[in-house]
This record gives sequence, C-alpha cells and structure tokens, in this order.
Amino acid sequence: MSVTARLDAYLERNDLAAVWFARPNSFAWLTGGDNVVDRGGDIGLAAAGYDGDGVTVVTDNIEGSRLAEEELDDDVAVETYTWYETDLPSAVAEASPAPAAADFDVPGFEALDASALRQPLTERQRERYRTLSAETAEAVETVARRVESTDTERAVAAALRGELGESGIDSPVALVGGAERAQRYRHYTPQAEPLGEYALLSVTAERGGLYTSCTRTIAFDAPDWLRERTRSAMRVEATALAATRAVGRDGGTAGDVFDAVQRAYDAVGWDGEWRNHHQGGAAGHAGREWIATPDSDNPVVLPQGYAWNPTVQGAKSEDTHLVTADGIELLSGTGEWPTRRVEAVGYDVALSRHAVLDR
Repeated sequence: MSVTARLDAYLERNDLAAVWFARPNSFAWLTGGDNVVDRGGDIGLAAAGYDGDGVTVVTDNIEGSRLAEEELDDDVAVETYTWYETDLPSAVAEASPAPAAADFDVPGFEALDASALRQPLTERQRERYRTLSAETAEAVETVARRVESTDTERAVAAALRGELGESGIDSPVALVGGAERAQRYRHYTPQAEPLGEYALLSVTAERGGLYTSCTRTIAFDAPDWLRERTRSAMRVEATALAATRAVGRDGGTAGDVFDAVQRAYDAVGWDGEWRNHHQGGAAGHAGREWIATPDSDNPVVLPQGYAWNPTVQGAKSEDTHLVTADGIELLSGTGEWPTRRVEAVGYDVALSRHAVLDR
C-alpha cells in the first residue's frame, strides 16, 4: 500500500481532515526531504501535512525557498510564516483543516505515533534502503581495514563519521569498542583508549529518513574465544531473522520472535545472555521502529527492514536485512568481508554472516 493510501485510510478510520509530521524521519517518509538544521532537536523546522488531496509543507520564511528548491518535489505546496511573528505549531494549527493529528505538539490536535504508518516499506523505499545500507557497509569496512591496534576508539569513531559523511550519511550512533571495553560494556561509547587486541565497530546511519545498522569485528591479536562467541552471536541473529520471516508470514508479534531468540541463546550455550543487552527489532524510518522484548505485542510486518544485534560477552553480530515472505536479503553488505555460514536454531535456514576480519 502506498504512503498516501495508508494516510487516506488513517484519515477515514480516525475521522480526521489532516495529519502532520515534523519529526525528521516521518517528514522524510512523507516528502523525501530533510527538514533539519539543528540536529539537537526532536522536531525539524518544517512540518508536512496531508489532507487527502495533497501534501503541504509549513515552515518559516527563512527556509521556505530552500526547501522548495532543494528538498521537496514540485507538487508539494509550501506555506511560510514570518519567523519572529509566530512558531511552527501555531502556524500549522492556522493552516490545517480540522480535526487533525500531528506527531508533535500542536494546540487542539490529536497525538499521532507514525511508526505503524511507516511499516511496511514501499518498493521505492526498499530501493533507497538497499543503496543506503550498501554505502554504509562500504564506509564501515573501509575504516575497519585502515585502523591499527594503537588507534584510539575516539579516533576510529571520528573516521567512521567522516567516511559516512562523504556520502551524505549521518551517523547518530557510532560505537567503537576496543578489546578491553567491548568485554565490559554492550554500548561501547568511544573513549580515549587504544583498540588493543581486537575491536568492534558499530553504526546506525541515516539518510533521507531511513536508518541502517551494522557491526564489523577486526582482530589484531584476538583472544581464542572471540571467534566462537562471534559465531554464537551469528547463530542467534540468524535465528531471529528466520523467526521474523516465519512470524511475519503466519501472523504474530515481536514477542514470538523473542521466544526464538531466547531458545537460540540457550542452544548455543549462553542461556540468559539476552538479559544483558537489547536484541534489536524492526528498522526502517527509525533506528528501531520497535525493540523486541519477551512481552512485545508489536506486529511483525513484511516486507520490512530488521536489524537484530545479539551480543555474547565481547562479541556481536549485527546487520540490516530486508525480510519478505519470500526470503531474507542482506542489505548492509559489500560482498568483500569474510563471512561464515551458520544455521538458525529451530528453523531450516542457514545464512552467511559477517565474521571476524584478521588484520
């Protein structure tokens, strides 16, 4: 179902005249454009509304011409207000038919959580997702092949952000964990510590409102257990993907997939390890549209991006895949990194996953 068809159904179902989006990922989902100048805010400097007839963008007079010329299609109407006379919520309330809903606070509007509307991905979005994910993987792997054991985590993170930025890709998450800190913390935010014996490089990257995630492991003089723990994480990830496809085809929830993840940890000899880190979930127009938990009731929809990220005490396996009723497609790959084929637990599915690269 197209974006506008979903919105038409939402308007009818909720007896609304319009819906508005100012959060950057949903603005991009509707328009394909970027409404952000200050990355520190929750909402952008423009809102996109749909009223059943077309899309209108409301913004201030500072940004109107730039958005129209550089970010928006010709069929998107742009209405501006004088920046010092009012603010975005008030301008939207003035411009919109009523009743209406918005994904940000607008006086008199209903609240709107756009996540369900953004799923599943359309064909056009899937094509953009493939390009973004492949370019992200290329950037991460390029940096991973350059770094040395004496480089600091912060220096490597800066290199990741720079390499991604060259392709117009933002990096809201850029984690680098050297051998010592990757064993102590699941979210190894970069510090002024050398990488040491091995390192994990993990990113969540964004462009055009789409988010993709991947992790690569490099070994300089790694401990003997690293490859075996990485393989265990790979099998859990493969199981999560196989379960996602099965649950998505048969009907079920994220909690059903999480049951399979728990069983996989047990089968690979790490019962209860899932308690130490979230396992990931649906991806697309958010780093995670939802994160699976044992009691999750989020529906598993197809076709959709999924980024599962199991960890096993200093090891991790993570990529973004497109899961459809017909298969599981790796998105964040280049074909130039060593892989290892692993079997899912409880499913007749085997997948090639990214292995440890010896440096």
